[in-house]
Amino acid sequence: MPRPRLRPSRGDGRVDPRPHAGGRRRHDRDHGHRVRGDRPVSAHGAAAGTLSEHTRHEIDRWLARFPPERRRSAVIAALREAQHQNGGYLTVPLMDAVAEYIGLPPVQVYEVASFYSMFETRPCGRVHVSICTNISCMLRGSDELVAAVERYLGIRTGESTPDGRIYLKREEECLAACNNAPMMMVDHVYHENLTPESAIKVLDGIK
Repeated sequence: MPRPRLRPSRGDGRVDPRPHAGGRRRHDRDHGHRVRGDRPVSAHGAAAGTLSEHTRHEIDRWLARFPPERRRSAVIAALREAQHQNGGYLTVPLMDAVAEYIGLPPVQVYEVASFYSMFETRPCGRVHVSICTNISCMLRGSDELVAAVERYLGIRTGESTPDGRIYLKREEECLAACNNAPMMMVDHVYHENLTPESAIKVLDGIK
């Protein structure tokens, strides 16, 4: 999306951020297309070369759930799909492609990616494993769970296995499964009421 031209200083040393009237254009999204002026434009552009067909399809499914003016609500789901496409982490080109495809300023996508712990912006293992260590899980033995998983994988939290298969995320805060503590999340799938032995069994099943 082109940057608006800035007006000259208003005399107080600050720049007026409003775009020139002649440079304004409507920028929206409707059924898989962005709208510029009165003309719908395919929302692929450069994003088509960065986001896979499957990723674009999944983003479109989420966009269809929201009215055009609420398209920002699809950012989390879109980033999740882009991260899966890239083997477990996000890059700036991927985030830019998501922003372009949805029709948002890139900074709004960067803010989401940097805020939520589910997103990684550095290379890491393909399968993300998170062990909740908040108070409910801690009282039910999550510390022993973390220790057992670290020993089994031969890595510490925040590290990936040498084969790039598993990334053991840094200790997580509450994952909202307190009734069934302790728990572990593997790529957004919850595994609850775990023991060190049952947690290892879950890890054994990761392809």
